[in-house]
Amino acid sequence: MKINSAEFVISNSDVAKCPNTPLPEYAFIGRSNVGKSSLINMLMERKNLAKTSGKPGKTQLINHFLINKNWHLVDLPGYGYARVSKKDKKTFQKYITDYFLQREQLVMGFVLVDCRHEPQSIDLEFMQWLGEQQLPFGIIFTKADKLKPNALKRNVAHYQEVLLETWESMPPYFITSSSKGYGREQLLDYIDAVNTDLEH
Repeated sequence: MKINSAEFVISNSDVAKCPNTPLPEYAFIGRSNVGKSSLINMLMERKNLAKTSGKPGKTQLINHFLINKNWHLVDLPGYGYARVSKKDKKTFQKYITDYFLQREQLVMGFVLVDCRHEPQSIDLEFMQWLGEQQLPFGIIFTKADKLKPNALKRNVAHYQEVLLETWESMPPYFITSSSKGYGREQLLDYIDAVNTDLEH
């Protein structure tokens, strides 16, 4: 898929105010500091489409971007903030869950995980919740350039082992690096193929 246009549409904390269009949506979510904004900017080949920050928890709203005039990329708040009060955390969680449960245009969620770390319980719990709600999702391993090839392979294989303890099969997954551009074509081609299927 070639990205011809990528434009910011709206930010809000209320699912009812999300764009009222039939366009398919792909939601990107992950723990704070997993590299979500950098990944979105890399996918779209835009420097500052999604705001990056050294401080975790920068995205605190549901952000819609219109891509190629025919689908929405949705940048969701991270779960598990380091620097936000419990009250705020609950608010984020509520509109994250509201979005996933109520948004009919949602085609798929992408859960971002840092490939350098062991599987984190908060990520596994969120995937489990998506599965229980029968919401399709894929996994995006970020920061692949930070590991040597063998270590990367080992970590991804370990993640698969852990997931297959509770899942019958592995969800689609992608290995990416925002700084090197790894995984960009595979991920965009996957979205393109799903969009094409939806049209038929």
